[in-house]
Amino acid sequence: MMSTMSVPTKSPLPTMRGAILAAALGAACAPLAAACVVPGWAQTAAASAVSIANFTFNPKALTVTAGTTVTWTNRDDIPHGIAWTNNAFQRSKALDTDDGASFTFTTPGTYQYFCYIHPNMVGTVVVQAATGSSTK
Repeated sequence: MMSTMSVPTKSPLPTMRGAILAAALGAACAPLAAACVVPGWAQTAAASAVSIANFTFNPKALTVTAGTTVTWTNRDDIPHGIAWTNNAFQRSKALDTDDGASFTFTTPGTYQYFCYIHPNMVGTVVVQAATGSSTK
């Protein structure tokens, strides 16, 4: 008579728990890991946004590199608009709540702007040369 050997098997439950725990831990740590490994150009993307709230541009002064698109978003419940001192660029349309206007800065320099509806609201964008380029 031939004898058969029985091999004990593990319950899939501990493996399933481990997988769920690993997934939860990964999800919880993902934002922290992303902050550490996301390239510098992606991390500064948030800095190219200007919020309009409480009759104020925030940040009031913003420094970007040439080629950056800056977006202004109106968070107030009344309209605002972006205009440039010395009419350097075309002004935006009036921005209602949650409307936005964007502009891509290609030339290094300092650009001052204001709200053409509320001229006491002012801000500045400083555009630096992109890495590897030179200004003359």
